Amino acid sequence: MKLTMPLTITAADSQSRTISGRVVTWNEVGSTSAGLTSFLPESIPTKNVKLLLEHDRTRPIGKVLSMTATDQGIDAVFSIAPTNAGNDALVEAATGLRDGFSVGVKVDAWDNKDGVLTISKGNLDEVSLVSDPAIDSARVSDVAASENSDPVDEETETKNNQPEGEQVDTTTVQDQAPAEETVEAAKVTATNAGRPVLFTSPRSPIVSAASFLEHSVKAARGNEDSRQYVVHANSTADNPGLIPTRQLTEVVNGLADSVRASIDSISTMALPNAGMTFQIPKLTVMPTVSQVDELETVTPTNMETEFIDVDVKSFKGNQVMSVELADRSDPVFYQLLLQNLTAAYAQATNEYNSAKILLGSTSGSPAYAAPISPVNILKWISDGSVSIYQNTRKFADAVVMSPAQWGNVMSMSVDGRPIYNALQPQNAAGNAQPRSLRGSINGIDLWVDTALSGTGDGSMYVINRDAYTWFESPALTLTANNTSNGSISVLLYGYGATATKIAAGAYNFQAS
Repeated sequence: MKLTMPLTITAADSQSRTISGRVVTWNEVGSTSAGLTSFLPESIPTKNVKLLLEHDRTRPIGKVLSMTATDQGIDAVFSIAPTNAGNDALVEAATGLRDGFSVGVKVDAWDNKDGVLTISKGNLDEVSLVSDPAIDSARVSDVAASENSDPVDEETETKNNQPEGEQVDTTTVQDQAPAEETVEAAKVTATNAGRPVLFTSPRSPIVSAASFLEHSVKAARGNEDSRQYVVHANSTADNPGLIPTRQLTEVVNGLADSVRASIDSISTMALPNAGMTFQIPKLTVMPTVSQVDELETVTPTNMETEFIDVDVKSFKGNQVMSVELADRSDPVFYQLLLQNLTAAYAQATNEYNSAKILLGSTSGSPAYAAPISPVNILKWISDGSVSIYQNTRKFADAVVMSPAQWGNVMSMSVDGRPIYNALQPQNAAGNAQPRSLRGSINGIDLWVDTALSGTGDGSMYVINRDAYTWFESPALTLTANNTSNGSISVLLYGYGATATKIAAGAYNFQAS
């Protein structure tokens, strides 16, 4: 089942070309064509998705810049492309013509609780900019206009800041929501919608992670105006338009150039909030069931468990700049600084996770020459899928391979006809698109991982996503000034851990 539900944009910035807002609110009941619906906390993992226009996949206008899961929901910042459609979207968001968010969610698990379709597990598919948000009083509340933008008159701004408590129609849910159905969004009830939390007079220039970092540095160096802006931003920690330090965390997961194939191909969870080691209980002796005749004795089975120890690792990156660079650079410099740090952070965490998977994986008898042939790659994937199912009772979800192996797969052909680089070629066993990091082979998702290399041993593996889990904490920033040489240091750091739940859940390629 795919569910779309409109929510709220809280800020748009036409200079840095960003639009921000809350895309999912936990436990808030909304009305869709399937009836009343709500999302449980942590039911939707954050994900790098595109920003579409009115749920039209042929009209993308931006990409995720940062996405943060909080106790209230999921907040996101989107970078808008410098296209005509992107320019129009910024203007429409600023003027209130198209100022709503709507999320597309593929629902995996749900329950009917007192007439409410309660989502417990789903997958974020896309986010759209829409003209009719669910909460009519929730609009764009802060826009930093470019030089050529026309000012928004007071009447328009007054309409956008409507009084709280406005109610809209709702519908009732059926006893059970049907599976495999696309559910269109309807309006939800808006309650306790007060004055926009981003309203300031004069308006704060902090509208993104980069501008927050810029004014944090200036405040630490004695700029009183920047100090006031930062204080105000910290006092509105639940508002993604003014991003406090803790909300810089998920930018590492949202950057388009920071794809983490080994992490994205397995399950992910939030890291426990204490300790450098934690444990996961695991059953080692399963209960037995057998055919027993009438009045015969049933042999009991003792339940036995053990604990999987998972080590927590820290990841850090430090960027140092001069005071001259901080003073004389365009504000876009801070955005580039964050992009560099977060891209390096993503690469480091992905390489660590990839190494852990290879270390814990199994492999069959070396029977495949490198580079692998079209016939042998299908046999190897089949062998790996069978091995995973026999050892875990779970199906293989993905094949992850190195860029070199990916290039080898794309070049495979039969009678000169390519078999993996088109969607539906003759005799095709899948597709390996040269414009994407994803595809499919033999019905299994294909991921390309830069942490892997070559076309020989360890250049690819088949995996079940539930056999491994990546645990990750929020990433934070620290800044420090060095008065001896006028340098400014910015540290990005966070914690992560890879849990090998079932080692035989990954099947490693070994060449003969």
